[in-house]
Amino acid sequence: MPSKEARIAELQEQSSQAAFWDNPEEAQEVMRELASLEAEVHDWRFLESKTRELGELLELAEAEEETELIQEIAAEVAELQKKLADMRLQLLMSGEYDDRDAILSIYAGAGGTESQDWAEMLLRMYLRWAERRGFTTEIIDQTEGDEAGIKSVTVEVKGRNAYGYLKSERGVHRLVRISPFDNAHRRHTSFALVEVIPDVANTIKIEINPDDIRMDVFRASGHGGQNVQKNATAVRLTHIPTGIVVTCQNERSQVQNRERAMAVLKSRLYDLERRKQEEEKAKLKGEHVSAGWGNQIRSYVLHPYRMVKDLRTGWETGNTTAVLNGEIDGLIEAYLKQMVGKES
Repeated sequence: MPSKEARIAELQEQSSQAAFWDNPEEAQEVMRELASLEAEVHDWRFLESKTRELGELLELAEAEEETELIQEIAAEVAELQKKLADMRLQLLMSGEYDDRDAILSIYAGAGGTESQDWAEMLLRMYLRWAERRGFTTEIIDQTEGDEAGIKSVTVEVKGRNAYGYLKSERGVHRLVRISPFDNAHRRHTSFALVEVIPDVANTIKIEINPDDIRMDVFRASGHGGQNVQKNATAVRLTHIPTGIVVTCQNERSQVQNRERAMAVLKSRLYDLERRKQEEEKAKLKGEHVSAGWGNQIRSYVLHPYRMVKDLRTGWETGNTTAVLNGEIDGLIEAYLKQMVGKES
């Protein structure tokens, strides 16, 4: 804690300088770090004071044999234990960008309607998880499926440590179930790819040659009726050297969509370079490196039995309904603990 408090004091001193706002982007980054540290320190101080308060209250309640009060204290202690477990989970996040917002993308695999429906199920799972945590989400691009579900979607997730939590979800997710779209009621296997990158566009400097970008504009898609745009406001940016494609269509104007798409493109270019460096380090260490669709991380089996199992950590549960409703903290925690072990 002293080191964090010392860093807070340092940032507060920096923000009080007259020339602090001469560089708005740098100032914004300082204020973001300051707010994050202050929130973390506040949480630990609250936990400490609340624990002391409940301890003193419990002594009085036991002395007076106040049964109802003791039960109320027990309930508050249970809530504090949940808070402590979450704060311990946050301590496992030591990555450079773990405290940032996240950009999460889901892509349906081969298999048409089956995989597109599975991609939409994953989207619902992550949106519910984010809502439970108090995070805000915004869908910045979505391509509807041919008959049901979605072909792809990109969601911005804003909240403390959003990327630190969601980085555990990168990879291929596999679903096994009796298909609701098959009249013969046969079992189907579907795949979807989840990509997660930190939202770092406003905090890093990436120079992009305008000649390397091809921009296409089109009408924003919708569910029909009055929601379908008559003007070409949606923007698709293609980074020619890497082949990265970013689409944004949720903003009302073409200019706003282009700015948002450019921010996502910068984050993806940064993440691409970072992953290249990580893969190169892994090769030098003699570690196996897998990428893209070959990197299956988790299976969700709904038939003939029910189980969700993470293939990296071995964490599993038979409560598939809870997981698909957004209760994925156990999966995330197991991954973060494993990564700490590897780093050690």
